[in-house]
Amino acid sequence: MLQACLNGNAQGVGVPVTPADLAADAAAAFALGLRHAHLHPRDAEGAETLQPAFTDTTLAACRAAAPDMALGMGTGAWIAPGPAGRLADLEGWRRLPDYVSVNLNEPDAPEVMALMADRRIGVEAGLWSDADAMRFCALDLPPQTRILIEMPDTDDVDPEIDRIQARLSAAGRTEPVLLHGQGTSAWPCLRRAAREGHSSRIGFEDCDHLPDGTPAPDNAALIAAAAGIFRDAGRPLA
Repeated sequence: MLQACLNGNAQGVGVPVTPADLAADAAAAFALGLRHAHLHPRDAEGAETLQPAFTDTTLAACRAAAPDMALGMGTGAWIAPGPAGRLADLEGWRRLPDYVSVNLNEPDAPEVMALMADRRIGVEAGLWSDADAMRFCALDLPPQTRILIEMPDTDDVDPEIDRIQARLSAAGRTEPVLLHGQGTSAWPCLRRAAREGHSSRIGFEDCDHLPDGTPAPDNAALIAAAAGIFRDAGRPLA
């Protein structure tokens, strides 16, 4: 499937920040054929937050605008003031996302994943490197919602993707994979995902330019371009 990653910590014209903005972009993504969206709620000053008052409002707005869309959220450790603050925020959520992404390069990732399991929230296990994949496999976790193979903003990502995939295969991990990149690697990773039959994602969280390098005016333009790549490869959007 193709997932819309609508904002992350991106700034600038067209990046959705308020609950209403995120809801509008989620609805636009749904209209373009996507059924999954990844959100980063923001506080009143526009900063990323995991505090329940803001996550609840954002999820409510997005579910009203796109009631049949699966909604995920990021849980990056940088969003809250340290692991204790993050876990307290996550425990306080009243409206729940369908899944969250958890980065295996963060020390308390197992604790976050366990809390999500207790709350019956799915987990996308984020692997940024072969070292993350090694840790993930060593933890002997139950099956996750999916595995995110996440590449940084750099030109040559294929060798690291190969190493991660080989390690997952050797460990017998069979979860669906969502492969995506950031900046320079966003479109190459999306094309590779389409070729190999993996899921991927696109939106202002990952890049601000179209495949030809021109600036993207909004998330809808990014999603439409990615949807075209998936359709050309014979891959479903949902």
